[in-house]
Amino acid sequence: MTPPRKRLQLQAAIGTHRGDRQYQQDRVEIITHPRVRGALLAVVADGMGGRSGGRLAADQVMITATQLFERYSPSNDDPAALLKTILQESHAMIRLTAISAEQEPHSTVACALLHGDGACWWAHVGDSRIHLFRGPQLQQRTRDHSYVQDLVDRGELSEAMARNHPMSNVLTASLGTAEQPPFSFESLQLQAGDTVLLCSDGVWHYFLDTELGATLDALEPRQACEILINKARMRAAGHGDNLSLAVLKLAEAARTPAPPPPKLEFPPLPTPPAPDRPRRR
Repeated sequence: MTPPRKRLQLQAAIGTHRGDRQYQQDRVEIITHPRVRGALLAVVADGMGGRSGGRLAADQVMITATQLFERYSPSNDDPAALLKTILQESHAMIRLTAISAEQEPHSTVACALLHGDGACWWAHVGDSRIHLFRGPQLQQRTRDHSYVQDLVDRGELSEAMARNHPMSNVLTASLGTAEQPPFSFESLQLQAGDTVLLCSDGVWHYFLDTELGATLDALEPRQACEILINKARMRAAGHGDNLSLAVLKLAEAARTPAPPPPKLEFPPLPTPPAPDRPRRR
């Protein structure tokens, strides 16, 4: 006899902060489907290119994602094709806006598509990341399109060394470049206890994966966003980038009141964060 399927509930939240920058160039949204309950699209766009250029690029990603998702049919359309089209059309539109922009606009992007049954697809370009945690344990995450990630992949640099490498801000791909950027995709099936985190480098730079997992597992999404932003701001010590994150958390439907959240401790990172540097492509 097939056991009854566990009832799941989704909790979601976004967080954003200007950090120590003069302007906010990040955009983050969780877009619910206009016709299908349980289907949603989470997007983080980290704009680059100065005051106007970066925000123009991030805005274009959001406009494109929203318009295409509104036309998407979860029961008939290909989810991977939707994400690929979002990235391709965002890239093309950012290239067009560069003609009239004061500065050359670019953007990294991370997007995750979720259906009501827990089926999930994600895609990214640049160093905005997507993580999947099962409980507090990291199951997988995207690999940055960056110079130091290439060194890590070749075994020439450890993850710990990459965090404060002097060229950690150098990207090998982003939306809006002259070349067609690579598009990285993944599909997976979520279950109770899973959390998907999308965030810009202004967030993940200041945390170990174990810290992210422990925080997301212990707290509701809104509380986790507040804690992570506040701790990142503290660790940035006046040199922080824009911060943006989206949290999607699946849990078994509660039958009893949830216990109070535990107290979280954040010891110092092994190496202090590197000084703030301009983003370069």
